[in-house]
Amino acid sequence: MGLNANDRNSQGTMVTFYDVPPDALIEALSERLEDHLDRPDWVAYAKTSTANEFPPEQENFWFIRGASILRKVAIEGPIGVSRLATEYGSRAEGSARFETRPGRRVDASRKIIRTLLQQLEDADLILLEEGAGRRTTPEGQRLLNEVAAEVHEQLERPELERYQ
Repeated sequence: MGLNANDRNSQGTMVTFYDVPPDALIEALSERLEDHLDRPDWVAYAKTSTANEFPPEQENFWFIRGASILRKVAIEGPIGVSRLATEYGSRAEGSARFETRPGRRVDASRKIIRTLLQQLEDADLILLEEGAGRRTTPEGQRLLNEVAAEVHEQLERPELERYQ
């Protein structure tokens, strides 16, 4: 499944994952990653950060986060677990119902990020560069661009004409 002449935008250049909105790309990519990633049993009970009171409620959270991590590694790679935890972090302001103290910055769960990175490595979508972090493989780049080309064809929103 490679790119072909139909995978071009109106300027005649190849469509890459930079050319489509991130939310649409991540949604479509998460569906494709369901074949590559295995959702661990403990994910149903794990919070994504100490700032959260409950685990995520989305049924396909694992695949959405995996797609998001793959996109971030492709854009900012080589990147490590610590920097990804900082990017996925949020503000802790007490419980979900009551703001009990001033907010402070907390990182996201490194266990979730590390496990997803390991699964993406096993699927040959990213690789570990010693001393530098993780970056995408040519196969991972190809998957991102193929999904971007599919998403680009489906863009029918007038506010996104600049992506055409």
